[in-house]
Amino acid sequence: MDPAPDNPDPSAARRSWLRPALFLAVLVGLFVLARVLDLEGGLESVRSWIDELGPWGPVAFVGVYILATILMVPGAIPTIMAGGLFGAACGTVYASLGSTIGAALSFLIARYLAKAQVDAWLTKKPGLARIDQLTLTHGALIVAVIRMVPLFPFNLVNYAFGLTRVSFWRYVLVSWIAMLPGTFLYVAGTDVVLESLASGEAPLGLLAVVAVVLVGVVLLGRQAARRLRHVEAAEALEPTAYEESP
Repeated sequence: MDPAPDNPDPSAARRSWLRPALFLAVLVGLFVLARVLDLEGGLESVRSWIDELGPWGPVAFVGVYILATILMVPGAIPTIMAGGLFGAACGTVYASLGSTIGAALSFLIARYLAKAQVDAWLTKKPGLARIDQLTLTHGALIVAVIRMVPLFPFNLVNYAFGLTRVSFWRYVLVSWIAMLPGTFLYVAGTDVVLESLASGEAPLGLLAVVAVVLVGVVLLGRQAARRLRHVEAAEALEPTAYEESP
């Protein structure tokens, strides 16, 4: 078999820029919508409803987030709502809880409750077959890389990992850690936009933190994409590796 190429396909590296670019596009769109549609007024109504629920307000939000994840609602929607409703700190905690628990339940549904249906559905997406192959020998690494590099949609990956042999708790822990920076960016970025509109000036401290995290996500994404290419190149040289796995 021919050796792995010296310059692997750079598509994964290009996709490592997709998340920060999408994040900036979402913030610009949010700013425009907030100015045009009085988004702050609508959020205030939701805040009042959550306040009426008392300590159950955050619980209700996390529950809605979990359900949205299982139903494959785009994750950016409830994450942005977390920033608008609870601010950067609490919003990050609640969004992280919702996304992680939702991802865990989607994993369990695919593994134990609807394996045949999910498997048949995912076979129509041949690119996802790589996930199962790579997790045989690089479980935690592949979970982290795919969470940081948006090769596949977040909700789709939750179900796909349930069909692999990666352990449940490893999947949950690594997913939570790898998703946390992106969650913070969307929540804190939303808080920055809305606070800027409300007060007329940007919260410079929070804006600086968001900028630092954004740079970190870009660098980590590029490193993750590079690591993924190396893993795929190594696996291409060992065609029997998967057959030898238990």
